[in-house]
Amino acid sequence: MPADLTAPPPLQVEPTALAGVKLLRPQAYADARGSFFEAWHRPRFARLGLSADFVQDNVVGSRHQVLRGLHFQYPRAQLKLVSVLHGEVFDVVVDIRRGSATYGQWHGWNLSAENHLQLWIEPGFAHGYQVLSEYAVVNYKCTHVYEPADDRTVNWADPLIGINWPLPNPILSAKDQAARNLAEFPDHELFSS
Repeated sequence: MPADLTAPPPLQVEPTALAGVKLLRPQAYADARGSFFEAWHRPRFARLGLSADFVQDNVVGSRHQVLRGLHFQYPRAQLKLVSVLHGEVFDVVVDIRRGSATYGQWHGWNLSAENHLQLWIEPGFAHGYQVLSEYAVVNYKCTHVYEPADDRTVNWADPLIGINWPLPNPILSAKDQAARNLAEFPDHELFSS
């Protein structure tokens, strides 16, 4: 039977203002029972130029107003595929590749269990999010296991980055409260373009 050419593709890939970050719109199918979509399909993603060897999945639950980030791992960097399994978050990516045309710039998206949007984040970016719903569960697949010695955090309120977080007075971890501004990172702790 020939393919239905009028049906939406199972996955739409949209470039963003930050080269190396893509917004993914998987096709969700819904009926009276609920919904279904493919969050990761290696052959289908690879045909769209999205190849990765994921080795660790992280599932994080957080309550309203919690802000996690801006995190990255260096030098053993991680490509991440981020999605929301429950609730809604404002998800932010910051370019931390010295020499990049968009170095220090950020972009944010509302990701939710309802809209099924995903972010494909290549190495060279710091990532964080703030929970907008009463509770949210975020899943991110990584291409490298977590390495505590390589864990880095950029200040969520770095004035030179100037992220417009949606909720005031975020709930932060001690690690995120103590984070450095991007300008305080020496060259040997950041990516280069």
